[in-house]
Amino acid sequence: MQVFDLNRQPREEWRQGVLTRMLTSAANGGGQLCIFEQWCETGHGAPTHLHAVEEVLHVLDGQAEVWIGDERATLTKGQLTVVPAGRKHGFSNTGTSVLHIQSTLASPVFEAASAEARPAGPAGRGRRHRRRLGFDFGFPLGLGAEGARQRHE
Repeated sequence: MQVFDLNRQPREEWRQGVLTRMLTSAANGGGQLCIFEQWCETGHGAPTHLHAVEEVLHVLDGQAEVWIGDERATLTKGQLTVVPAGRKHGFSNTGTSVLHIQSTLASPVFEAASAEARPAGPAGRGRRHRRRLGFDFGFPLGLGAEGARQRHE
């Protein structure tokens, strides 16, 4: 049995105003899940994106406006929503304090396709972002400037 001391796991900046701490993924032996926490400043969160797998968004503290397609809801501490695979979604901190949210993906590797428009290209497809976690890339648990590999397709 492996035991991980999350108190020693650093928070990494994924985007401006968003700190992330990876809890489990392929990088530390997770075979089916990717679980991470984020701390988002007011007005910050995750822009519209989608995953090929289901995701659970669980508000641990604060307030978030969450959208899935055209539906919107305000979630507060202790509430969660399940995002179906392949559905465009995102969230933003609409509260007055830091939003602490936990995300669980039904995959040990974090991959997301964003809704950003591609500058010029075939069929005007959106830009796809991948943040992969795993020993196959030889970087430590977590993402960010020191460990992430991002690929734009």
